[in-house]
Amino acid sequence: MILPPGGVIMGILNVTPDSFSDGGQHNEPQAALEHARQMLAQGAAIIDVGGESTRPGAATVDVQEELRRILPVVRLLREQLPAAVISIDTRHAPVARAALDEGADIVNDICGLEDPAIRELCARSGCGVVIMHMQGEPATMQSHPTYTDVVTEVRDFLRQRVECACRAGVDPHCICLDPGIGFGKTTQHNLQLIDGLETLRYRDLPILIGLSRKRFLAQTLPGDAQATVKMSLRAAEHGAQIHRVHEVAPLRAALLSTFQ
Repeated sequence: MILPPGGVIMGILNVTPDSFSDGGQHNEPQAALEHARQMLAQGAAIIDVGGESTRPGAATVDVQEELRRILPVVRLLREQLPAAVISIDTRHAPVARAALDEGADIVNDICGLEDPAIRELCARSGCGVVIMHMQGEPATMQSHPTYTDVVTEVRDFLRQRVECACRAGVDPHCICLDPGIGFGKTTQHNLQLIDGLETLRYRDLPILIGLSRKRFLAQTLPGDAQATVKMSLRAAEHGAQIHRVHEVAPLRAALLSTFQ
């Protein structure tokens, strides 16, 4: 996969009442559509639709409720934005299947394709796949994250999951890797992963990074309104190629200024 210098942007479209920074803002399909239009106009290459909050401490959402939240939005985006690349942020195979049936292009799974049903679905559909690392579950993942060597352990996990996906029939050219910043990691773990992104590279697969509005930024760059942009640029310098963010315009401008 050839991506431009600095990478591309995945715009976050949460259709949840309880996401950590934008819960309830885009629940209605029309509001979600307008926000997606805005992010695309600002330079997003991908729209990532999520119907379950996976913030630290979040409870699992019933599959039927997740479907109720995301399906009207994915359907409307595909109808109104036919050229858009749509990602579905889910760990549940029935939700991924329904979203792909409505025209989604990518499955973004925080559980790293742990579920054989999701692996088989992705293999059959030929969709894009994001394989992410998470230690624990959203409800408890930040209680006491522990690693001997976080970069090595995340690297080995991602490689194992890539091989598992390929054995299930997933096209390796459809996969990108996500170290799971903030998903069972301390601030120090997050920084070590960002600076060690090149170590995580495998089979020349692109690396996705999700730093937007994460809590560790307030500890690393306290009071800095541009913390997401600055840390995303740091990640890009270390090899991140897809940046998952809430605010597209400032990062797009920074990437263009820095890398082109």
